[in-house]
Amino acid sequence: MLVETKTKGCVEISNDRLISIPSGLFGFEEYTDFALVDSEYEPLMWLQSLQEKNLAFLLIDPFLITDDYEAEIDDNELLKIGIKDPADVMVLTIVTVPDDGSAVTANFQGPLIINKKNHQCMQAILDGSKYTTKHNILEALKRKEAK
Repeated sequence: MLVETKTKGCVEISNDRLISIPSGLFGFEEYTDFALVDSEYEPLMWLQSLQEKNLAFLLIDPFLITDDYEAEIDDNELLKIGIKDPADVMVLTIVTVPDDGSAVTANFQGPLIINKKNHQCMQAILDGSKYTTKHNILEALKRKEAK
């Protein structure tokens, strides 16, 4: 499928990279059809809206940033996107790159949960104050390397 992207122009995307987010993302509920598009900066990738070419989110696997990340989500919530087996789960977090040069952060409190089998996705909100929406990626990588 040809997808018009915010950052790379028109790109060919295979069907296994298409993602449906039935409830949308928080603040962007009307957009439900997306594609995972490789970024020029691995291991980052883009979550590109299929409905609005100028809507794209930079994503990263939180487990690459820290070893102790835990996305504890109620099983009933996971059933909404058809997840029955933990092996079917892919977790990604939205990255923010501020224009002012301040820290690059990941939203550890609102991860995206993707069912790898049916390509359904949801954005979860993790309870408690263990994680923030502005988890400093560089600081976390430095701590990880120091271990």
